[in-house]
Amino acid sequence: MSEFLNTPIEFLKGVGPLRAELLKKELSIFTFGDLLEYFPFRYVDRSHYNTVAELFQLEGHAQMKGFITDVKEVTTGRNKRLTAKFQDNTGVIELVWFQGAKYILPILKKGIPFQVYGKAKLFGSSFNIPHPEIQELDKTDPLKGLKAVYRSTEKLSSKGLHSKGLEKLTSTLVQSLNRHIVEIFPQSMIQELGLLERETAVKQIHYPQNEELAKRASFRLKFEELFFLQMELLLRKQIALSKDKGFIFTEVGDIFMNFYSNHLPFELTNAQKRVVKEIRADFRKGFHMNRLIQGDVGSGKTMVALLAMLIAVGNGFQAAMMAPTEILAQQHFESIKELVKDLSIRVEKLSGSSKKSQRKILHEALENGEIHILIGTHALIEDPVIFKNLGLVVIDEQHRFGVAQRSKLWKKNVNPPHVLVMTATPIPRTLAMTVYGDLDVSVIDELPPGRKPITTEHRFENDRSLVFGFMKREIALGRQIYVVFPLIQESETLDYHNLEEGYESITRAFPLPDFQVSIVHGKLKPEVKAFEMNRFVEGKTQIMVATTVIEVGVNVPNASVMIIESAERFGLSQLHQLRGRVGRGADKSYCLLMTGNKLSKESKKRLETMVRTQDGFEIAEVDLELRGPGDLMGTQQSGIMELKIADLAKDGKIVALSREKAREILEKDTNLNLPEHQFIRERVVKILQEKPNWGKIS
Repeated sequence: MSEFLNTPIEFLKGVGPLRAELLKKELSIFTFGDLLEYFPFRYVDRSHYNTVAELFQLEGHAQMKGFITDVKEVTTGRNKRLTAKFQDNTGVIELVWFQGAKYILPILKKGIPFQVYGKAKLFGSSFNIPHPEIQELDKTDPLKGLKAVYRSTEKLSSKGLHSKGLEKLTSTLVQSLNRHIVEIFPQSMIQELGLLERETAVKQIHYPQNEELAKRASFRLKFEELFFLQMELLLRKQIALSKDKGFIFTEVGDIFMNFYSNHLPFELTNAQKRVVKEIRADFRKGFHMNRLIQGDVGSGKTMVALLAMLIAVGNGFQAAMMAPTEILAQQHFESIKELVKDLSIRVEKLSGSSKKSQRKILHEALENGEIHILIGTHALIEDPVIFKNLGLVVIDEQHRFGVAQRSKLWKKNVNPPHVLVMTATPIPRTLAMTVYGDLDVSVIDELPPGRKPITTEHRFENDRSLVFGFMKREIALGRQIYVVFPLIQESETLDYHNLEEGYESITRAFPLPDFQVSIVHGKLKPEVKAFEMNRFVEGKTQIMVATTVIEVGVNVPNASVMIIESAERFGLSQLHQLRGRVGRGADKSYCLLMTGNKLSKESKKRLETMVRTQDGFEIAEVDLELRGPGDLMGTQQSGIMELKIADLAKDGKIVALSREKAREILEKDTNLNLPEHQFIRERVVKILQEKPNWGKIS
């Protein structure tokens, strides 16, 4: 980066020390280069204005010009707000702000022409525009072309750095550019892909001459951002393969063969067999394995993980399995211990609830090698936990652990153990390529035979009596039922059922002694939670009222009905996880999505998707589209999703293209030593130096 772009932001005309501090704190803008990389999030066509009369036929946002005729501020009660009447020669509409009134109020002057941008919404029996963008009409501003709109904050706006203020600063900077932005890509790539030159793209993204150039600038900058993200991931993987020598498991071993031949409870699916072969191949290479297993709910990931652990044990190593919750760790422990009961290996569990006396015995047995497989929660990463020879770590529902937590397992042996991470949350291809670009990915895309499809239906609150009747019929057939709520305690801001009210309602409709109801939530003590869970697992209760603590890992084959209350409040992947708790036995299973009558467009799409399909990968694609990548996979904690212009939910084709081009360059020039790759190399070195390498275990 040139010295010009590294210039501190306070030296830009119109900034100064006070505004500079705000830009640093609010938007992380420290230099000229940072401001140029603070991209607009949309554009307004400055050549066209709508009228107030046209608003009611428009679906999207509109730009208008007119006058403020009246202003009112309500400062008491729960509905604090600021309103203003906005008028042009075709009509009047109310503008309303529920926040930031102290910043907006001084702007609202009567008799001055204003420019307003917003979306009209029906409120009661009349329309208004909530939180519009408003500014005085600048008659010197030429009304042509696209105008960039920037996100701002209340604090910035109070100092004149609203969208228009940021635009003025950017304008000053863009006009000063004179080949200060160095082209990074070789001319051959620019010509092949039809990319704008880098400096041209930066100018056009802020001040596009037309819509076509705005699109080309956006493509260039998105491609560049994603290209370096993919380059980083590919290089980290390349470096890991060259440096991190892994333990070699030369054979599958007698323990594996005995289990596979004599104790396997069911025939593996072809997908499971394929993944076991991929893991086996990794174990032979002499490189450290870093493999992700993706598989839908019930696809048999745990069995694959057990087979991998048995290979490690058969080669003289120990294995560890870390789960995100006590319930899931306990279930893995019980199921794996039962599966290997006829083998000469010792399986133990370590969690937060393990007693001090138990821990001492476990620690000693682990250190001298008597324990072959240790299953537990985050307690596994505590310092006193020392393995004799840890060869394989399995991490279940890995996105629920922080990257720093996961990395501690890496240090549990002199040489790093092989790592196998599993997720039952299918990940869209575009996201997997980015989040897990440095992992080898295995997909179990086949369900075991006999798994029946789950009938999923959407029901409204006024269907409650019919739903209760259906529940009683299922219980009469000997089935069990989950009822899941999104909250534990009443919320003043969200108008929907909570667990406590729901539990009371269900116990009234399903009274003792004819019915037994369990209740489980995160605030219960572990022993109480375990007692209630066990009552349901053993069939002593017919209904389990719970929060999402049962989302992962609870396996009750006799449970045939999942009722999700306030289903509109859950994300798609969570709904899919919850649905996967049923359909595990021989009986026909159902998932009922209960909602209120008023649903947003997004909520409707989520519910329609759940009713239409049970394909976890299709559901994940829709979830990514609706929610964006944000925290879909807990990736915000790793910093990998801090993208300035690209959007993984919308830019899948650019992700794929950028990865392809990054791979092509590395195949041609592994160390980026060719002259045409000089600037790519400089950028990559800087990225690798600045970012912590969580990739080893994330």
